[in-house]
Amino acid sequence: MFIKNNIFEGKEAILLDMNGTFMFGEDRFSLDENFYSYYRQLDGKLSEIKVNEIIRSAYDYLESKYHDERYVNNFPSVEKAILNVINFSLSDSELKKLVDTFSYHELGNIPLEFVVALYKLKKHFTLACVIDIWSPNKLWRDAFVKAEVYDLFSVLSFSSDEGIVKPSPEPFEKVLEKLELTKDKVLIVGDSIRRDLGGATASEIDCVLVGGAMHEDAVGTFSDLIELSNSFFNGDYNESQSIKNI
Repeated sequence: MFIKNNIFEGKEAILLDMNGTFMFGEDRFSLDENFYSYYRQLDGKLSEIKVNEIIRSAYDYLESKYHDERYVNNFPSVEKAILNVINFSLSDSELKKLVDTFSYHELGNIPLEFVVALYKLKKHFTLACVIDIWSPNKLWRDAFVKAEVYDLFSVLSFSSDEGIVKPSPEPFEKVLEKLELTKDKVLIVGDSIRRDLGGATASEIDCVLVGGAMHEDAVGTFSDLIELSNSFFNGDYNESQSIKNI
């Protein structure tokens, strides 16, 4: 844990990243993943070989764009990725089933201990999320409802809604507008130096890193969101520590 002075002083809201911050087990697109298993539950008509080829190719297409700064403000949809990697026509029904299959494999889960951490933080802060996902947001909204955390958030910003991904400052600034808060009243929390800290820096908002990421521009680092929430409620944030002592 590393903290620069009292990082929570004067803060009224926390803007949270999702994957690697309180949702885990996402992006199940490894080479041994069988995407057809879920697709056939949707009564899809394509072959197993074809489905696995399409989903994996669409993932590779989007992954290459995700690391390209040229696509930060015009990131393609999963639907567009699928249509880009196939060389045959698809019915709207089959296209939707492929998008739904991709979404299922992109979705992670929220462990109970992180649900508890969110509830603890909600006691003192307004919570909002700035989330990078590639698929339509329905499964994530449903997952938030199932985990009973949906109502904890005053604003949910999903990158797939507008095709704008972090580190663009735009999603952060739009959330601030909806919260009607100034930048000095807000703390960004995430696990990515490039996307969360980068977006925070571009937005001129303080950022805390979790999950093992460390950078001198962050106002604090914690092993995870649980340690952060415990630190606030235990008062540990008053103890300024040197980064050399971590």
